[in-house]
Amino acid sequence: MHFNTRASRKPARLVLFARDDSGGLIIFSLFLLACMMLSVGLAIDVMRTEMVRTRLQNTADSAVLAAAAMEQTLDPQTVVEDYFARAGLSRSLESVSITATANSRTVTANTNTRLNTLLLGLVGIKQMEARSTGTATAGFTDVEVALVLDISNSMSENDKMANLQNAAREFVDTVLDPDQPGTMALSIVPYTAQVAAGPAILNQLKVTATNSWAECVDFTSADYSSTALSPTTPLTQAQHFQHQPATSYPIDNPGCPQQSYERIMAYSGDAAALKTRINQLRPRHNTSIQIGMKWGVALLDPAFRPVVNKLVTTGEASPQFADRPFDYDRPGTMKVIVLMTDGENVDTWRIKPTYYDTSSERTRWHNQAVYDYAVSKKQNWSTYVTTDYTASQADQMLSRICTAAKNRGILIFSVGFEVTPYSASVMRSCATSPSHYFNVEGTQISEAFAAIARQISMLRLLY
Repeated sequence: MHFNTRASRKPARLVLFARDDSGGLIIFSLFLLACMMLSVGLAIDVMRTEMVRTRLQNTADSAVLAAAAMEQTLDPQTVVEDYFARAGLSRSLESVSITATANSRTVTANTNTRLNTLLLGLVGIKQMEARSTGTATAGFTDVEVALVLDISNSMSENDKMANLQNAAREFVDTVLDPDQPGTMALSIVPYTAQVAAGPAILNQLKVTATNSWAECVDFTSADYSSTALSPTTPLTQAQHFQHQPATSYPIDNPGCPQQSYERIMAYSGDAAALKTRINQLRPRHNTSIQIGMKWGVALLDPAFRPVVNKLVTTGEASPQFADRPFDYDRPGTMKVIVLMTDGENVDTWRIKPTYYDTSSERTRWHNQAVYDYAVSKKQNWSTYVTTDYTASQADQMLSRICTAAKNRGILIFSVGFEVTPYSASVMRSCATSPSHYFNVEGTQISEAFAAIARQISMLRLLY
């Protein structure tokens, strides 16, 4: 039998070729090499894009911070564009948006640039985008501050009144920013055994009149559990009398302060007027810290808004403070009490009702001091007076109004000026926290008021 050897060899060679795996690693290696080159290309192009994006982001952040600053007098968009021009990135600045209110400013810069890829173009990715956005908000919180200042008899000792006046003047200069009118409202509440609200305020309240002279009201114990004092709240006018006459006592000592400069000064942004009022303060009568605090808190409560609006209308308050006090939960609003005393609450007395229930009797106490009248009748002055509340009760009322204020979010700074350890504990308890209480002597009161003013100035910055 004859066989064709050539024909039989071909299938055998094909089989051998199919079975031969030499050189297969080279093909796999070439595939891996292509993947590695793609990965390296991706890393390089992504890194280049991220470097450009980071540069754009840094420039945008710097530009919007400078443009949003409230101290910035140039046009915000011009400021942003100038930053990008100086960085050689003007073409990458897509847009600038600005939102401004009376006391805040928000600036946003959007950027984008397209980079040609180096290696990713091999797989069809010709460009990559580097986008960034920078936003900055700057501004001031609207602040309402009540300075509640002790002008009792003991303030005549050891230059305390002069030291207080110096501290209060510096406080005014620190917290009032002439570049931001209307953002800081200051009220001054001088207090002794009473607070003279003044006719401009009393005429807006529901006060039952008992005499023709006193510009003060008597609060009930329950009144100290609430921060509100609205025009519909029933109040009783305080009695008008004098303990002892000026001829036999170093200080003219009425139960309710009588001078115009002793009245509440509500909602002012006029530094000169505020400092003039501070300079006029003189030591008077006894100490009732809770009454001063009650009025200070009332000035910050929204229920007092109709009164403030009327004061604006009559020129008693600055027009820029219409519709104050703001609501407690209004964003960008801070309410602050600075409560200062140099003493302690004392027992407080009033004329007995039986000696104050006729027009002639009230006129008598206007013309004669209680002590002198009692002597003229060869009686003890205690015949005509009664204790209205004790020192302990006054401390309890102070504690309640301080708690009510803190529950409303009012920030309370308290200053004990050459006080006893007991008074220090009372004032410390009233403050928002122990760190918000200052115990000072002599000229240290200026340091305390300066520290408080700095804290308020820092807190009023939004960003």
